[in-house]
Amino acid sequence: MTVTASLSRRQFLRVTGIAGGGLLLATCLEPLDLIGVGAARAGEPGAGFAPNAFIRIMPDGRVTITAQNPEIGQGIKTMLPMLIADELDVEWASVTVEQAGLDTVKFQNQSAGGSNATPNHFLPMRKAGAVGRALLVAAAAKTWNVPASECRTSAGIVRHAGSGKSLPYGKLLATAATLPVPDPETVPLKDTKEFRIIGTKVPGVDTPAIVTGWPLYGIDFSLPDMLHASFIKCPVFAGKVAGANLDEVKALPGVRHAFTVDGGTALNGLLAGVAIVADSRWAAQRARAELKVTWNEGATAEQGSAALATRASEVARQTPQRSLRKDGDPAAAMSGAAHTVEAEYSFPFLAHAPLEPQNCTAWWKDGVLELWAPTQTPARGRSLVATTLGIPEEQITLHLTRSGGGFGRRLNNDYLAEAAWIAKQIGVPVQLLWTRADEFQHDFYRPAGLHYLRGGVDAAGKLIAWQDHFVSFGEGERFAPSAGINAWEFPAKFVPNFALEVSVLPIGIPTGALRAPGSNGLAFCIQSFLDELSLAAGKDPLQFRLDLLSSAEQGDAEGQAPHLVAARMRGVLERVAASAGWGKRSLPRGSGMGIACHFSHRGYFAEVVQASVSREGAVRVEHVWVAGDVGSQIVNPLNAQHQVQGAALDGIGAALAQEITIERGRAVQGSFDEYALLRMNQAPPVDVEFVPTDFPPTGLGEPALPPVIPALCGAIFAATGKRVRSLPLSKHSLGWA
Repeated sequence: MTVTASLSRRQFLRVTGIAGGGLLLATCLEPLDLIGVGAARAGEPGAGFAPNAFIRIMPDGRVTITAQNPEIGQGIKTMLPMLIADELDVEWASVTVEQAGLDTVKFQNQSAGGSNATPNHFLPMRKAGAVGRALLVAAAAKTWNVPASECRTSAGIVRHAGSGKSLPYGKLLATAATLPVPDPETVPLKDTKEFRIIGTKVPGVDTPAIVTGWPLYGIDFSLPDMLHASFIKCPVFAGKVAGANLDEVKALPGVRHAFTVDGGTALNGLLAGVAIVADSRWAAQRARAELKVTWNEGATAEQGSAALATRASEVARQTPQRSLRKDGDPAAAMSGAAHTVEAEYSFPFLAHAPLEPQNCTAWWKDGVLELWAPTQTPARGRSLVATTLGIPEEQITLHLTRSGGGFGRRLNNDYLAEAAWIAKQIGVPVQLLWTRADEFQHDFYRPAGLHYLRGGVDAAGKLIAWQDHFVSFGEGERFAPSAGINAWEFPAKFVPNFALEVSVLPIGIPTGALRAPGSNGLAFCIQSFLDELSLAAGKDPLQFRLDLLSSAEQGDAEGQAPHLVAARMRGVLERVAASAGWGKRSLPRGSGMGIACHFSHRGYFAEVVQASVSREGAVRVEHVWVAGDVGSQIVNPLNAQHQVQGAALDGIGAALAQEITIERGRAVQGSFDEYALLRMNQAPPVDVEFVPTDFPPTGLGEPALPPVIPALCGAIFAATGKRVRSLPLSKHSLGWA
């Protein structure tokens, strides 16, 4: 367990400067008085402290930087320390990165999701590094009795040009420990032209360990005398245990415990089930195969995706439950339009399908709990566990392991609550590991949805009317998690006569955020319908979008829709069209190109897809071009390119063949043989370009995914003349004669 103590700023620096001969610095835009520090390990000179602050510098020049956010494959464990290291002005080769555990006193926004890491931490992490640099400059100035303004830093060395003197950071630690800490709000930051690490291609700090099989992930973690647990829940969500052959299971080889858990009704908490604890994973799985449970399945057993889809289609043609937005008179404009288009678009439930199943190691000892888990929201996880066990959060320590994929699934922490509950019952270290079937059949699915759309264009080909009846899930005026839509969703305010109406259906199936939540379904429907309207208008799909975005210039500088700047979207559309040779390529029959754009999670992305369809209907994605605007600075271009490529490939995989179907209240699919991920031989080249603009830097994990799906469907239409209005593509006959 980690023990922390409260120290003043001066005490903090003094103690850390003495113990181990190193200097520990921290800032999170909160008073540094709040930052506690663990005791140095006795008898280990130079060992420093537990990773509870951002920077630790040792006399030999080694620098340890703490990565505060969970690493789920998005590269944040490399990117955030890059910001600190550049402002600290050290060589990246001298930096070691350590993963922090959950600490809500020292760190803010310690989570992964929503592409928030860059916008939330770009300046705070730079200030953390700048504070360290300023302190070391002050120490050198005091040593040489010269003004600090005459000192400069470079690669971990402070230099005084006038005298030619220089000192490495490691020689300044004792003096720095006696100086007052600069105010993070006033410390000067580097000019962007001075960046030496930010903006360069830096490989992931964990990459060598990953490719050599070094244990980093939650599934790899182990403790001495650790037991292994399996938790079996009702296949119908939130069903209850009516009976189980526990005595028979307890008698099986290697089984230590088998017991029922009553659980609650919250889908994102501890649900009812049966826990089996054994000496090994294999023993737990063998015992699970012999378990026989009688379930009270509950009302959700009456629900199924086919019936829900039929009901949604019926509701879409009825009076909507409520209106989210109405501009002008859409009905009148529609009746006077030169051309009108009407279409129904829908998308299915999707699973997250991370390669590493949910897992958590828990140890209940002497009234306190220690957890090791791959979670995207550690603070929420600790809170859930505390509530579930009825103990204060202060009695829980949560260590963050690297996640083998998250994509939004690990925003929910049900598996932490399960492991914690089991650990408290047995009092020894235990690791809970889900099976692949658990992963698919107890997910928080990307919710299905349906849009009934009508649009009208005038004789000049201008979009003058738009009506959208969106049917989703929820109760009353509350959407189910990630099932909603915003009143300003594009093309709101870009069409003079606009109506967005919604109806919701009750659901007992758990839903949640999946990469580019909301937008991953909305973009398919909205952008594909824009393609239909461009055809009715007799315009090229690119030009139709550019004209639509130009109509906002008559409004305010923000492009009329909140957060959406029309000029930025036009910029990425024009860039990707030029890169892809839009309208200039001569393609064989059965091949086509499609274009789409979308704004989400503060990012502007436009994408062109070139695809071919065989006469028998087999779809092959041949090439993808992407242009993105995420502000003024790409911190790590190597990882940024990978994030965009991965997002585009994720979207293609979902479009081609992915769907979760619900029958009798339970998910049908149970593994990758029934839920096909994109194969390497299906993955096309993805060319990525970034369009720099004078806006603050934003994130990349989500916004590159949504446009690729409608762009692919547009390419299929160009190749075959067949319009895709529902996903996945594997459900359609796309062959042509």
